[in-house]
Amino acid sequence: MTRLAGIHHVKLPVSDVAASRDWYQRTLGLELDIEFVEEGRTIGVALRDPGRTLCIALRADPERVAAMKGFDPLAMGVSTREELERWRDQFDGLGEHHGGIVQGHQGWALIGLHDPDGTEIRLYTLERHDNGGS
Repeated sequence: MTRLAGIHHVKLPVSDVAASRDWYQRTLGLELDIEFVEEGRTIGVALRDPGRTLCIALRADPERVAAMKGFDPLAMGVSTREELERWRDQFDGLGEHHGGIVQGHQGWALIGLHDPDGTEIRLYTLERHDNGGS
């Protein structure tokens, strides 16, 4: 059977490309990879993490943003709970409100982090915990 090699990118609608670009760069450490310009106006960007394992595209689309407010379309993985705690501490240091770390079905998750449009971004551990939790 033919296999997929992974996700190429995730595209999110945003109301203000520059403000969202700046937030994703500051908060998640993403770097500008591509800028999409039409008729002299930036309508979107592609951002990558330094290790080039993740690509998030942001596209100006205020109508879709309004419909997605509070939805959580993006869950990124981190290796361990300790790494998740470092991310939590980083968000705290940046003054980014979030819902803290909670036990998920198979690991731990940092929930309640919202981009400038209210789209929720989550981080999940890739390691599993036992059902007893701790």
